[in-house]
Amino acid sequence: MTGFLHVAVVTETYPPEVNGVAMTLGRMVEGLLARGHRVSLTRPRQHAQDAPPASARHATTLVRGLPIPGYAGLKFGLPARRLFLRQWRADRPDVAQVVTEGPLGASAIAAARELGVPVVSEFHTNFHAYSRHYGFGWLEGLVAAHLRRLHNRSRMTLVPSRQLGVDLLRRGYHGVRVVARGVDTALFNPARRSAALRASWNVSDSDLVVTHVGRLAAEKNLSLLLATFNAIRNYAPSARLVLVGDGPSRRRLEQGHPEHIFAGMRHGEDLAAHYASADLFLFPSMTETYGNVTLEALASGLPVVAYRMAAAAELIRHGDNGMLADAGASDQFVRAALDLVTYPGALRRAVAAAPTSVAVLDWDRVHEQLVVALREAIERPAIAAPDAASFGFLPD
Repeated sequence: MTGFLHVAVVTETYPPEVNGVAMTLGRMVEGLLARGHRVSLTRPRQHAQDAPPASARHATTLVRGLPIPGYAGLKFGLPARRLFLRQWRADRPDVAQVVTEGPLGASAIAAARELGVPVVSEFHTNFHAYSRHYGFGWLEGLVAAHLRRLHNRSRMTLVPSRQLGVDLLRRGYHGVRVVARGVDTALFNPARRSAALRASWNVSDSDLVVTHVGRLAAEKNLSLLLATFNAIRNYAPSARLVLVGDGPSRRRLEQGHPEHIFAGMRHGEDLAAHYASADLFLFPSMTETYGNVTLEALASGLPVVAYRMAAAAELIRHGDNGMLADAGASDQFVRAALDLVTYPGALRRAVAAAPTSVAVLDWDRVHEQLVVALREAIERPAIAAPDAASFGFLPD
């Protein structure tokens, strides 16, 4: 299929909300619009005064939603099958892009299938893994089965990394495709380093600043973050830990660890300065499908210590731009961080290697991958079986 596409995007989250899914989707929509494609977006109304910005270049439909437990300010959309049927009969899209797996997304898939509209779904969040951190571990198997059924009703499931794609294929998903994530290197780069910001943290040029950017919540494995920093401080007593972000664990962490710096939510150039003004990034999460912060940290000149999972498994070259530990091996994680800060010159070399290692991951390339995937979904029938041939990674 050639020519411009009409893409119906259905999502529970969208900018200005602050999370990896919203940020990525916002970039993807801008990429589609910049290439002349038309986008119609459906999402939940997040608050009573919520309204699409007047400057928006795409049509937006707001639907009813309910709060997501543990995610303040975010809602999941209620089913809207009749709405989709009415809208899409009047203005049929070429493809429906269902970004999130809540009731709104499920109803969009049902409506699209009824009308014969091709559907592309996206896998962004390991909800089945999150359940164990919120007292619902007994639901993990049911959630995993629901997600597989939902995604297998689409013609294609987009994932951000090869590792996640292989995992989903092994779990019985059909038609998996990799569409990677990009990073804005004009925003996230070492030039954002701020002597004034470091002074506000009460550190000198020679002091080590360790940082973590992300949601402060149980699923982020923050106990290992704190333990790793304590081990680092045994070697570098003047080191400081800066935590950027918010979440349900923040109050408890602030009360228990007043010696650390809690910077809260940061955006734009301010966020970029917080990255670049640190010296080392610790990312012990084991529930990521990607981890945009890994890309942003590397682009900002920060070596990353992470588990060999998600984006880290593909972007970090062990001993070069960061360090990797086997999934779940907490002792390895701590040792990897210590190796960077204790071996002579190791941290300095990793700092130099980090930004160049992700310099080619620009958003233009990612946008092209998305358009290729959407066109492929339109042109072919649903895949019948989850075999290796159905995986079909897009070229790098």
